[in-house]
Amino acid sequence: MHDLLFKGCVVTAGSVIENGWVAVDGGRISRLGQGDAPPARHVEDHGDALILPGAIDAQVHSRSQKGQEDFVWSTRAAAAGGVTTIADMPYDDGFLVCTADNLRQKAREAGEQARVDFALWGTIAPDDGARHIPDIARAGACGFKFSTFGTDPVRFPRIPPDLLAACFEAVAKTGLVAGVHNEDDEMVRARIEAVTRSGITDWRAHGLSRPALAETLAMAQIYETGAATGCSAHVVHCSVARGYALCEAYRRQGFDTTVEACIHYLVLDEDNDVARLGGRAKINPPLRPRAEVEGIWNHLAAGNVTIVSTDHVSWSLARKSDPNMLKNASGVPGLDVLYPLLLTELSRRNLSPSHAARLLADNPARLFRLSAGKGGLAPGRDADITIARRETWRYDPAKSENVLTDWSPYAGRELNWRIAGTWLRGQQVFDGQTVLAAPGAGRFICPEQPSGLQ
Repeated sequence: MHDLLFKGCVVTAGSVIENGWVAVDGGRISRLGQGDAPPARHVEDHGDALILPGAIDAQVHSRSQKGQEDFVWSTRAAAAGGVTTIADMPYDDGFLVCTADNLRQKAREAGEQARVDFALWGTIAPDDGARHIPDIARAGACGFKFSTFGTDPVRFPRIPPDLLAACFEAVAKTGLVAGVHNEDDEMVRARIEAVTRSGITDWRAHGLSRPALAETLAMAQIYETGAATGCSAHVVHCSVARGYALCEAYRRQGFDTTVEACIHYLVLDEDNDVARLGGRAKINPPLRPRAEVEGIWNHLAAGNVTIVSTDHVSWSLARKSDPNMLKNASGVPGLDVLYPLLLTELSRRNLSPSHAARLLADNPARLFRLSAGKGGLAPGRDADITIARRETWRYDPAKSENVLTDWSPYAGRELNWRIAGTWLRGQQVFDGQTVLAAPGAGRFICPEQPSGLQ
């Protein structure tokens, strides 16, 4: 007699099991199968709906704008979107997570607010060099984030090539991953100056100021640095198909290189969406023409995309409404529609929902060294489960009680899948309408003991 049983179409990274079931005991998955189901004290029969692993969103910015979202709202949106773990970035407004003490403080504060589980990225302050990396890893960081472009000298600093190599050497000793924002600083700054001189200020300005070559130049540096230091090298977002080919080329050579496709690079494009939305669609790197979107989908179908994330940030609308495109804040929200967006696009392209299980759960867990407890529907793992049912609907953030902002680049978009429920370690945190989890329900999740830190 199991504690809990889910019945439906079970989706793993390798298969789709119709008339399947997942048994849960003590908050963990006990077994899964097909056909006649074992008895359980409570049965969740979802018919032909999809039973998916809870998603791990590898890139969330809960505190980029002070006094705006924080974990109490980001994790609420996550639960509503079928996301059961978020990995939060270290670039908090006024509080760079660049020491072990800062990481522990953020973990304590987030633990009081979080409704789903959370992991935390660490980083460095350039003046400190790499010296804090071992202690930050011991404090439980899931990885280390760096940038080849300086968005802000204090909150989001550029790490120059020699220092980046030293950081990669230090991260390699921890067994964790180094994730890098991939834009060449010198090229982007030169192009921004050129666009400013030209007088172009409308939606075209952003893409012109950050060309595709700026991304791929940075990616070559990142992967070469990983190859030279033996560090796991991860590019945290890529908007051009050429970048995925670069990653695959290094992987074929035997290097541990990975690459991430944010959901906006899979569903939005420059000509249609940036032209329509202006500052609301300003993202770094920029959204690209539709041909690049299709090129990324070709790489996804071929297995060359490692993970999909949101790069979620809920800027207030005032930060996204300047008629001068370059003056707007960069980034968009998306946690509450991550699964519906990806499942919709997969079904429209006749691709298996197993891609979603791999890109949103199995691979992110491997990336962060969390696979013992997180990452998919398998015995022994946490019973983090998302139910998605087929339904045609239009997304309207203004009508959702689960998100902070009433704007979204996906507003009005027709979706074919809706989240019917989310469970965290066997406890329901979203019922299809309302987030049930109270602040504090989520836990701080740390990697399984990285090598070099025993």
